[in-house]
Amino acid sequence: MRISVIGCGYLGAVHAACMAKLGHDVVGIDLDKNKVDLLSQGQAPFYEPTLNELLSELEGCGRLRFTTEMAAARGSEVHFVCVGTPQKRGENGADLRFVDAAVEALIGQVAPGDVIAGKSTVPVGTAARLAELLAETEPGATLVWNPEFLREGHAVTDTLNPDRFVYGLPDGSEDHPAVAVLDMVYATPLGSGTPRLITDYATAELVKTAANSFLATKISFINAMAEVCEATGGDVTKLADAIGLDDRIGRKFLNAGIGFGGGCLPKDIRAFMARAGELGADQALTFLREVDAINMRRRTRVVELTRELCGGSLMGQRIAVLGAAFKPESDDVRDSPALSAAAQLQLQGAVVTVTDPQALDNAAKRFPELPMEPDLETTLHKADAVLLLTEWRQYRELDPHDTLALVTAPRILDGRNVLDPAKWRAAGWTYKGLGRP
Repeated sequence: MRISVIGCGYLGAVHAACMAKLGHDVVGIDLDKNKVDLLSQGQAPFYEPTLNELLSELEGCGRLRFTTEMAAARGSEVHFVCVGTPQKRGENGADLRFVDAAVEALIGQVAPGDVIAGKSTVPVGTAARLAELLAETEPGATLVWNPEFLREGHAVTDTLNPDRFVYGLPDGSEDHPAVAVLDMVYATPLGSGTPRLITDYATAELVKTAANSFLATKISFINAMAEVCEATGGDVTKLADAIGLDDRIGRKFLNAGIGFGGGCLPKDIRAFMARAGELGADQALTFLREVDAINMRRRTRVVELTRELCGGSLMGQRIAVLGAAFKPESDDVRDSPALSAAAQLQLQGAVVTVTDPQALDNAAKRFPELPMEPDLETTLHKADAVLLLTEWRQYRELDPHDTLALVTAPRILDGRNVLDPAKWRAAGWTYKGLGRP
């Protein structure tokens, strides 16, 4: 099929490449010429495992191209809206300027029978509003809300082999012609057994925000339990193992640590709360305020524990921070708890050096005052304390004996609880995990 993808950031670039991989004729459209140029050369403007390989594989096939011209969308049968919905400056609500602009720009390019499929995460009610606008200008086209469920670091796999599809339609009817169109787009994964759910607009919008809110709640719950374990001498990792064996609960997302970050969970739960307030349903989501508060408190806890490790004072202490990205296999530093903690440590007098395999360029743009060092051994050299804050494989696999030879003081804070405490203590380290005795 002929497909246009509006917005070639993280979501759009991955979606465009994966749709071409599935055999469709795809044009990706973005206003950022530098981004378009990079993608046209087979290079992603961000780090995502296997995406560059996929872009290189698709070069020369004739099924994937990128441009800054919105007119290139004309002639496509399906138009995917993949632009960002960041948090408004100084507010909790989502900034919908980019979504609105994308749909308005598309209106002049679509034809009767075309499907506009929104993939951006938006507050409930957005699709109905945009559908009214579309009906006034091109009544023969249909707006569908088709949320994405990508995990950074696994985005290509999650697009080609998703765990479900959701189609939000004006009437929620299985018989709507747009259903057949999207079924053709996703024929390969649907043929492999991926479930498909047909809903109304509001439910489709709520699916994404509800899913992210649930995951955020689960993470903050186990981090709250870590606080209780620290007060009582319990072990949060064994606690998580025990309750995770209950199939009603499950073990996933029960890893205590320094909290969640990135461009989705933090801003999505805040936007969800803001929208609930606008709808008069704010009391239903008051628990998300505590979810957010617990998450932000973890960053302060890193500073407190580091001070304890350093004997009660951070002034002049050389701190090696391992990790800048909000999660491994990503260069995304948006709302990164690792960077936030590093900046707080520096403000309190510590001499901080941050390292990361992929995210240092982005980190330097956000925190230009923080010293960045690409080499791990240089970062560790003569450190008074080591903080593992993003669980990249190379940090999880550090040898405690080899690392001991590099540092001044063998103290380590395992902010993700991924190291073996007994192994590090046996090598002579003062080890501290979160929520672990």
